[in-house]
Amino acid sequence: MKPKYRPTSRRLARMLSVALSCASFSFGLRLDAQTPEPPGAAIYRKLCAECHGDKGQGVMDKYDEPLHGNRTVEALSRRIARTMPDDNVGACVGEDAKQVAAYIYDAFYSPQAQWRLRPPEFDLARLTIAQYRTSVADLVGRFRPGFDKPPSTERGLKARYSGLVIEKPEPAPAPVPVPEGGKPPEKKPEPKKEPEKVKFERTDAQVAFSYGAGSPDPEKMGPQEFSVHWEGSVIADETGTYEFIVKTENGVRLWVNDMKKNLIDAWVASGAEVREEKRSLFLLGGRSYPLMLEFFKFKEKTASIQLQWKPPHGVVETIPQDHLSPDRLREGLIVKTAFPPDDRSAGYERGTGVSKEWDQATTEAALDVAELVDDHLDELAGTNSKAPDRVEKLKQFGRRFAETAFRRPLSDEDYQRIVERPFAAAKSPDLAVKRVVLFALKSPRFLYAELPDTEAPDDYDVAARLALNLWDSIPDKALLDAAAQGKLRTREQIVAQANRMLGDPRTKAKLRGFFHYWLELERAESISKDPKAFPGFDAAVLADLRKSLTLFLDQVVWSERSDYRELLQANYLLLNERLGKLYGKSVAGDGFQRVEFDPKERAGVVTHPYLLAAFAHSKQTSPIHRGVFLTRTIVGMTLKNPPNAIAFEDAKFEQHLTMREKITEMTKNTTCMGCHATINPLGFSLENYDAIGRWRTKEGDKLINPVSDFATDEGQTIHLTGARDLVKFAAENPNGHRAFIHHLFHHTTKQAVGVYGPDTLEALRQSFAASGYNIRKLLVEITTIAAARGLPDAAPKVAQLPQ
Repeated sequence: MKPKYRPTSRRLARMLSVALSCASFSFGLRLDAQTPEPPGAAIYRKLCAECHGDKGQGVMDKYDEPLHGNRTVEALSRRIARTMPDDNVGACVGEDAKQVAAYIYDAFYSPQAQWRLRPPEFDLARLTIAQYRTSVADLVGRFRPGFDKPPSTERGLKARYSGLVIEKPEPAPAPVPVPEGGKPPEKKPEPKKEPEKVKFERTDAQVAFSYGAGSPDPEKMGPQEFSVHWEGSVIADETGTYEFIVKTENGVRLWVNDMKKNLIDAWVASGAEVREEKRSLFLLGGRSYPLMLEFFKFKEKTASIQLQWKPPHGVVETIPQDHLSPDRLREGLIVKTAFPPDDRSAGYERGTGVSKEWDQATTEAALDVAELVDDHLDELAGTNSKAPDRVEKLKQFGRRFAETAFRRPLSDEDYQRIVERPFAAAKSPDLAVKRVVLFALKSPRFLYAELPDTEAPDDYDVAARLALNLWDSIPDKALLDAAAQGKLRTREQIVAQANRMLGDPRTKAKLRGFFHYWLELERAESISKDPKAFPGFDAAVLADLRKSLTLFLDQVVWSERSDYRELLQANYLLLNERLGKLYGKSVAGDGFQRVEFDPKERAGVVTHPYLLAAFAHSKQTSPIHRGVFLTRTIVGMTLKNPPNAIAFEDAKFEQHLTMREKITEMTKNTTCMGCHATINPLGFSLENYDAIGRWRTKEGDKLINPVSDFATDEGQTIHLTGARDLVKFAAENPNGHRAFIHHLFHHTTKQAVGVYGPDTLEALRQSFAASGYNIRKLLVEITTIAAARGLPDAAPKVAQLPQ
């Protein structure tokens, strides 16, 4: 077969062109005597290079962050004058600062300079753990028609009830007259009556019933013996381990996902006491799994049944109605193999690490999948053990399996090597199929979804990129059909497919993962508050807060406007009754409801209690933690790592001081203030919120002071009187927009933005603004840019780059 990935003269020419371009720039700066050195170069070498390096690369133990970003020359000049050099602030101001800014901007700071000096390489990356699990689930699911069908909007479980009709006393038989002097007629035995049964069906919102000594229908059904069969699907929002719990004194069996093997088998009741049966199951988020529950009462005096779960990051609860569907969907394959962690050095998960442990894990996973395929082979291949054409159908299955794994059709040569050869050599066709499955799952063509390509991508490449970026998975049938028809070659065609794919639950699951990453919610998983300082703030409240934030994010993102600014500026929270009591609002009824606040008290995600509690100590607030998060994530400004991290120790301060006064004292050192001049004002703006995110006006007996002046990179001074001023600035700030885009791009593509061109980030910012800051449109634009890489006219267009 002609190899798809090969070096070409065009590729070599491109590499040579880039190399010459870099060399030309380098020589132009240093060796060409005809080009005078920029005046800022000498000043930079004298005052800045010792800490930042001769090319802005950073210096270990001094300033190890590279000098590059998106500030304008003017903004750079103001920042240099205000903060540099660290040990002699004020030594580079006025015209000197302007000259240094102009020099470093053109030499190595700007995206264009970075591209020219060090064109970023496209990372050769394997599937991440999440991508592997999702891809394998969809790969096997492809052979179960209806596997990827989403559940309907109806919620609850279908229930079939069966029991005995209530026994009614028989009327006394009429006396039989006896003839005078005769014998009474011989009494014939009456035929034995079969118990009359009653059956009915309905949809139950949840499974939580206490029948006591009665029955599900006291007017028609007797209490002595009855059964219930619940059927449908359970919806998993996020990936992780779910604990399923059944409470009953009667007989019960539960199946989840695997309909051949029950998860819980307690069919024989062991006594009159209510017992609790538990089993755990790992599930992938954004998917629905078939569920069946059978319940039987026989001779026990009472009856009750409750189906509960403990989801990831949650607490034990009756499975809510909104996580149950009456639709019986197809079961899915879940890879249970333990993988070594993915690389997180760049802040997001990447598949750049290949180790012996990872290779072993993929082998074990492939073996497990091959065994499962073997167990369900006739079902998956659409045949049976006695069919005369079984071998041919198994070959067709092997071909389709490999093509699905490789995300493109097999050539004739590949088919002979991957399918026909194992069938010719194996002792049985079933063994041959297992070998095909193992070969496909261990092949680089599956594990490395996008191998470096020296040619323009074809339609199947585009399909694979779309699926990986939006679903962390393989293309579905619609994508592969479009590729086969040559309908993934233009920007319009790619955008149409991306818009179609947005509505899939897998896209929603991936976006939820993004917000977990963007908002640093891993920190929230270890929240611990002092029970004396915050009575009532327990695991149940924490689980409610997490759900409240997730529902808020979903509501904003999937609304018609999908407005990023609403994420920051919304003056409402979604609260249930328990949270309402804790956060000073009356909430009646079940579930979460939208509750409006005074705009000065709530400002979107920035003031959501779950986030505020995560960035706080066990008893007190933490303006530094909050300020660092706001600086880097919301406002979009860079911070260097502190030379000496100093832990906050409350016991060292006089206890009458407020937290603001303590932090001001702690960071007053000139070296500290280089960063804390930014961190502190942002953190102080949230001091009206205590360590669990409740609004307050006093700390102890002192009034809270959230007022500060904050200097931006552009030299503006923003007067902050609280959270509302902060989010107004952030919602309108291009640097904040770039930070959000940057994070979303990384999470979506697992590649650096610069790989797609020096203008990509700015082009995305401009299109984001033009769309009214629509998050879904931004995701489509990112996906389109990544999918179209290498296609003619695929590079994003920039109206005008700032200089």
